[in-house]
Amino acid sequence: VQLVESGGALVQAGGSLRLSCAASGFSFRTYTMSWYRQGPGKERELVATIAAVVPGQIRYHTSVRGRSPISRDNARNILYLQMNSLNPEDTAEYYCSVRIPPARFWGQGTHVTVHA
Repeated sequence: VQLVESGGALVQAGGSLRLSCAASGFSFRTYTMSWYRQGPGKERELVATIAAVVPGQIRYHTSVRGRSPISRDNARNILYLQMNSLNPEDTAEYYCSVRIPPARFWGQGTHVTVHA
């Protein structure tokens, strides 16, 4: 299993970013995919999750609901997180993740810094 995130950057508050996660080594279209983040001095938290079949169940952390849609391209094995109206509280390392029982797999992360 390999998960490679990209798209993190330094942006101004109010700006937008699109994070991508290229997946390989497993049947991407079969599994629910998730984005997590870990801000400075904080615990890792779930940002958004999307079911295997689109359209399917999508869930968001309350802090990003309505401004950061998660999506997936099952033909290209890519997971996305479009982040809009960014604020300094969004500053974190963002991780792509998949649970393939009994293990959970993680990418190396991509860093987002939002300055006021």
